[in-house]
Amino acid sequence: MKKLFTTAAVSALCIAAASAASAQSACLITKTDTNPFFVKMKEGATAKANELGIELKSYAGRIDGDHEGQVAAIEACIADGAKGILLTASDTKAIVDAVKAARDAGVLVIALDTPLDPIDAADATFATDNFKAGLLIGQWAKATLGDAAANAKIALLDLAISQPSVDVLRDQGFLQGMGIDLADPNKWGDESDPRIVGNEVTAGNEEGGLTAMEALLAKDPDINVVYTINEPSAAGAYEALKAVGRENDVLIVSVDGGCPGVANVKDGVIGATSQQYPLLMASLGIEAIARFAADGTIPAPTEGKDFYDTGVALITDKPAAGVESIDSAKGTELCWG
Repeated sequence: MKKLFTTAAVSALCIAAASAASAQSACLITKTDTNPFFVKMKEGATAKANELGIELKSYAGRIDGDHEGQVAAIEACIADGAKGILLTASDTKAIVDAVKAARDAGVLVIALDTPLDPIDAADATFATDNFKAGLLIGQWAKATLGDAAANAKIALLDLAISQPSVDVLRDQGFLQGMGIDLADPNKWGDESDPRIVGNEVTAGNEEGGLTAMEALLAKDPDINVVYTINEPSAAGAYEALKAVGRENDVLIVSVDGGCPGVANVKDGVIGATSQQYPLLMASLGIEAIARFAADGTIPAPTEGKDFYDTGVALITDKPAAGVESIDSAKGTELCWG
């Protein structure tokens, strides 16, 4: 994994943080506190905050999409005098005003996983390259299908009607990987390729995945490729397919790399998934807040990108020619949740 700071810089950071620890606090605001991805993110942030002597307060929406709850959390963090906020926004556009208020109050705001819209509304973003994550699973699906990719029937199980940036990036990356022309790359659902059966939203959970898959199967029972925003929704999609006897002849691809998802790759439920690293995102975010508190340093993005890339790897036990991947055994070593 790439590192935000050199060893020397981290050592200096720890010394500086230790000297001012009792005066510094930070906040972590996630979309929910039940999704394993955000559970691991909280674990990473908590461990690093304890190491550096920073008081961490954690907040989460009631459900994925609870924008009002996240705004209230930001306001609470400002009132508490937090030095920094780590945020995974449910609504990447609507949250911008609240983020501006925090930054105007001298709070460092770092978006984790989900870039704000616009991305520079936050001081920095630590995230998976979500477009690449989608691209990898699209390339794998296309290569796996071979000539049959030209006649695929594709179901797209997205996140939310509000189309947060992570939702758009993964969807559009997948379509490009499948060789499908994008319309407006800043939104999903406007493509005209006849292979696309339709888009449904899932709220990123298993129940939503099941309901969305049922709706798309009612539209076209011959769907043979299913893209899902994350692995919980993929598990729901699989149950819907299983109910109609289609679980063995449909390719399901996803993004996350949590331990349950990697196990589903091993078991053949998911054909391939792109693994991301939430613990790293959160721990680097806390390090960045401590550095900011010590000397005002704003974290820099990865060279050539407008965010700090925390890495992504395709996991599959059925590798496809020309698409770099690791197997589920290696994915299990690196998984979370």
